[in-house]
Amino acid sequence: MKISILPIAATARYNRSMDELVDRLRAILGHGGVLDEAGDIAPYGTDWRGLFDHRPRAVVRPADTAGVAAAVRLCAASGVAIVPQGGNTSMVGGAVPGTAGSQIVLSLARMNAIRTIDRSSLTLEIEAGVTLRAAQLAAEAAGAFLPLSISAEGSAQIGGVISTNAGGNNTLRFGNTRDLVLGLEVVLPDGRIWNGLRRLRKDNTGYALRHLFAGAEGTLGIITAAVLRLAPMPRSRIACFCGLPGIEAVLDLYRRLRDEDEAALYAFEYISGTALDLALRHLPGARLPLERAAAHYALVELATTRRAGDLGATFETVLGEALDAGSLDDAAIANSEAQRLAFWSLREHMADAQKRAGASIKNDVSVPVAAVPALLARAADMLAQHYPGARMDAFGHIGDGNIHLNVIQPEGADPARFETQGGELMERVNVIIADLGGSFSAEHGIGLLKRHAVTVWRGEVERDVMLRIKAAIDPAAIMNPGKIFEP
Repeated sequence: MKISILPIAATARYNRSMDELVDRLRAILGHGGVLDEAGDIAPYGTDWRGLFDHRPRAVVRPADTAGVAAAVRLCAASGVAIVPQGGNTSMVGGAVPGTAGSQIVLSLARMNAIRTIDRSSLTLEIEAGVTLRAAQLAAEAAGAFLPLSISAEGSAQIGGVISTNAGGNNTLRFGNTRDLVLGLEVVLPDGRIWNGLRRLRKDNTGYALRHLFAGAEGTLGIITAAVLRLAPMPRSRIACFCGLPGIEAVLDLYRRLRDEDEAALYAFEYISGTALDLALRHLPGARLPLERAAAHYALVELATTRRAGDLGATFETVLGEALDAGSLDDAAIANSEAQRLAFWSLREHMADAQKRAGASIKNDVSVPVAAVPALLARAADMLAQHYPGARMDAFGHIGDGNIHLNVIQPEGADPARFETQGGELMERVNVIIADLGGSFSAEHGIGLLKRHAVTVWRGEVERDVMLRIKAAIDPAAIMNPGKIFEP
């Protein structure tokens, strides 16, 4: 047997170096600021979907921005990669290490302070580890509204939400997360702190760096705090669950509501018949809000800050017109807050129903709104041809063209075998998306899962500009390596 002494010696030196780094991190952050026992760090290496399981060498949990900066400086000096992590709700493996045992996860969970809320300027200064739901409640307590809502808001943290430029249910009215960010505080890859916590609605002083870090998935620096734009609290809010005969009818209803009162249209969510059927089958206590099933569904929410706003009358007018036109089968208007929340519970737990139904291959895509019917029709034809029996579980934010086009294994099929077809199936979907002028990543980001597609989708020039930005800010490539770009 040939024994290779050199690699063993090199490995031993590397392990000693990593042990020393962990000891130094513990010295500056305190015992509770560093986790390195196998049982403690395991959850930080696995993503929500269970696609990746790469345990970090250790997890650091700074309590303030100075602690983040100190940890980054130590890791940078040692050439050790850092993976920023918030609530770890990423759908694309964006918040877990790309390899096992060689990277440090930096968790922002302990940085969870609501710093200030300014009711006059409608701004919220908040640390990165605050959950989105806690931020919503803080704004509400101050009589304001944080117009950002996603299914994972109970565990997703503000830093991660900004880093992925999350979309969500209210994008139709208020835009993605980036549109709500007025200022940021960021620790750069060399440990310097950029304090850009500005509250200005107008500021044309050079490049808007906040937009650079929003959506960068932690590859350019670590967001530690933010100033977010709030909105006035709606005085009234009403939701309606609609059954429709076809996807064109869904778009027709959307256009009617938008043209009637665009400012009041806060959300317009699409749910396919297959998606709702799976939710009714697999979610405990779920029930159909309508008297009979339909081919397609829409969940619509209207809201207004006006004292005299009559949202019910708006619904009655538009729904009546759609019914007369034959583009609406049935509708149920929530007559209580509990019923409104029940409608939303169905929509927000679609991903949970998918997990219970079997292995699924997820496609978070967007196309121009008018192209949604073509997307669904062509995807259905492709699946019937290449993956007979596979179930297309489509739902999403119809008003901005973002469809979660998920494909679930045929009933009784082998989950593991179906998952091996994921890359091929996603590429077939991407061909359709490209032809329709869309995007292969609408709101979930790129992470580890989709990094191979950036060159194809963005082209050589755009990819080169992105790589130049990355190299200028993070020349040692220690910030969340392997995400967005292939290593």
